[in-house]
Amino acid sequence: MSCGMKRFSQSPTDPAFVQDPYTFYDTARSAGDFFWWDDYDMACAVSHKMVHAVLRDRRMGRECPAELAPDIPAHLKPFYDVEAHSMLELEPPRHKRLRGLVLRAFTSRTIAALGPDITRLCHDLIDRFPDTPFDLLTAYAQPVPVVVISRLLGVPEDRADDLLRWSNAMVAMYQARRTPEIEARAVEATEDFVAFMRGYVAKRRKTPTDDLISTLIAAEEDGQKLTEDELITTCILLLDAGHEATVHTLGNGTKTLLEHNLSHIDDATVEEVIRYDPPLHMFTRWVYEDVDLGGHQFKRGDQIACLLGAANRDPAAYDAPARFDPARNGPQNTSFGGGIHFCVGAPLARLELRIALDVLFKRCPDLRLTDTPRYGDVYHFHGLQRLMVATR
Repeated sequence: MSCGMKRFSQSPTDPAFVQDPYTFYDTARSAGDFFWWDDYDMACAVSHKMVHAVLRDRRMGRECPAELAPDIPAHLKPFYDVEAHSMLELEPPRHKRLRGLVLRAFTSRTIAALGPDITRLCHDLIDRFPDTPFDLLTAYAQPVPVVVISRLLGVPEDRADDLLRWSNAMVAMYQARRTPEIEARAVEATEDFVAFMRGYVAKRRKTPTDDLISTLIAAEEDGQKLTEDELITTCILLLDAGHEATVHTLGNGTKTLLEHNLSHIDDATVEEVIRYDPPLHMFTRWVYEDVDLGGHQFKRGDQIACLLGAANRDPAAYDAPARFDPARNGPQNTSFGGGIHFCVGAPLARLELRIALDVLFKRCPDLRLTDTPRYGDVYHFHGLQRLMVATR
């Protein structure tokens, strides 16, 4: 439904766009609240006002309308069988039940209690930093969230490398560079991940502990428990989402702070890190009923892409949005989504970022970049390939 909407072409895998998507967003935003992205063949909400509105409008959602559900090729079935139970891809009533059960286990008290453990983990990782230049992503930004979510769920930390590998392979299915090889790796990772989780859930059923998996097994919503498949998918979702975005934000945020010679970390700094260079730039919604948005007509079955990275740099919402300013006043950023799909892990992500950045800059006051950071070709995610630094 591109009628009346300004069209733009921009490959999401173009090297210049990968390194700086914000220039394109500024151009596209000049057309108004929406533009038509030819490369995705999709309408995109690009202003903060419209992204905020679409994310919260119950006439749209994540679940594909039944009559438009695509036929899944047999070779991709294992991957999409898992996705079929993800609360990220569902609407009420299933979404409400699944999210309610997860929130029973994911309480603010549970998350706050992780603070000392996260602090110790950060110090332990920094103790192992070499004296020569090293990649902060693999030495710090990756292990912090992976170990934290593993401990929270109760998954053995010695499987962290497997979890990271499986998760990265699965998440690649949502990248613009998707290829048959990426699909094959994702399916293989899904099967390995499911087999591991099935065995681990069985173990926890016999010997429950105080971890999140045991809590999810025991939790009930209106007399209903998670099914085995729902439980496994939920654990995989929490492991995938519980680290992917935080790794990118920790890397992007450290880069930004170093480039601006800033080392004081408080809640406002964390919020500005999340706004300024977010880890997820696109989140889509299906239209469920005919609707007029910003003077454009949408019909059931249309898709709208919410460009979170563009919304966070909208000059109508933020003064000098391309400037990194921890003291700024402005509306809530869109990086965690919105509406009923607002990120369930947002409080944990904020806690991890606050502690990890604070400990890093206090322990390493002379931290500096030793090479120009480069972003990876991972759109619609946005994160660094590596972050080479030195501590002295």
